[in-house]
Amino acid sequence: MTRNLTDDNRMVWLDVVRCIAMLMVIGVHCIDPFYISPTMRTIPEYTHWAAVYGSLLRPSVPLFVMMTGLLLLPVRADNLGKFYKKRIFRVLFPFLIWSVLYSMFPWFTGVLGLPKEIIGDFFCYTQGHESQSLVDSLKDVAMIPFNFSHKENHMWYIYLLIGLYLYMPFFSGWIGTATKKTKQVFLVIWIVSLFIPYIREYVSTMLFDRNGYVFGADTWNEFNMLYYFAGFNGYLLLGHYLKQGVSWSTSKTLLISALMFAVGYYVTYTGFSTTAANPHATETEMELYFTFCSPNVLLMTAAVFLALQKVTVSNPVVVKMLANMTKCGFGIYMVHYFVVGPFFLLIGPSSLPIPLQVPLMAVCIFVCSWIFTALVYKVMPNKAHYIMG
Repeated sequence: MTRNLTDDNRMVWLDVVRCIAMLMVIGVHCIDPFYISPTMRTIPEYTHWAAVYGSLLRPSVPLFVMMTGLLLLPVRADNLGKFYKKRIFRVLFPFLIWSVLYSMFPWFTGVLGLPKEIIGDFFCYTQGHESQSLVDSLKDVAMIPFNFSHKENHMWYIYLLIGLYLYMPFFSGWIGTATKKTKQVFLVIWIVSLFIPYIREYVSTMLFDRNGYVFGADTWNEFNMLYYFAGFNGYLLLGHYLKQGVSWSTSKTLLISALMFAVGYYVTYTGFSTTAANPHATETEMELYFTFCSPNVLLMTAAVFLALQKVTVSNPVVVKMLANMTKCGFGIYMVHYFVVGPFFLLIGPSSLPIPLQVPLMAVCIFVCSWIFTALVYKVMPNKAHYIMG
């Protein structure tokens, strides 16, 4: 795709996608207190808007994966070490630094003499399980090589991203030789795999009482028949596949995108809101229709990606701001979860209508995180990438 490029061949429309995806990610985290907090979950208006916004914002992570596939695939086969060094190390150091800061935060609150309830105010997933013990914080630090804790809930994506980076050079070997039709076949099989969460829930579990096992999976085997086509690698390939865009006119693209998004949104919203209305529903059951690798979320993601490819930005100030946002994007992601709770405490109890609270919180968190990241780059121009990515 050659339209809407800067003089240095920067795809401005992709910066727009990144900006939208970042706001979506932050917006998703803004609604966490709406349905995670036991108090908020009993208020119908909060659960309703959690369903509205949670469904609307599901394309967030898949959009980032599609951008990764578009920009990086295929990776040169003779460039493995250089690719790993450039990509993995770029995210690894900030990931470790910020994971430790999030893990040690509860202990810091105790050192400062603050009540332990403040931990739950910052990180809603810890409410009722707050601890200011140094031992507990160090346990979370020791767990970092294996998984995230619920104080740095957003870090799950970094494990995924590193995994995709490890996988991409090998996936690229096939992509480099595969025909367009072969890629289409892979994408079709991948799309079939996206139905597995619903087959597990409604066919295997409810209809046949098989505990969610499908296509050969069981207690001794978690790798089902479509496992090797499933997961986020499909979004990687889809981003690469759609790099050149589609030949449709702008009006046709927008119309088809709107229809795709509407269908995906309807399924996501209806499924989540129905489950959330059940006070006995588990968190896993509530998240079923929010699964990123599902057909409904794919429809919304592809719709947003295709529509934004038609965006043209010519204002040099906006182009420059988008470029800076892209530079600061990883840092914004690292930082933002620290201020989700405080902004909810600031805006949530206000008289502002609930439908306006989420967009306002998302924009405020985005701007504050961006300013902080930009300042770090300005103060430490040669070292900031180790901290902010």
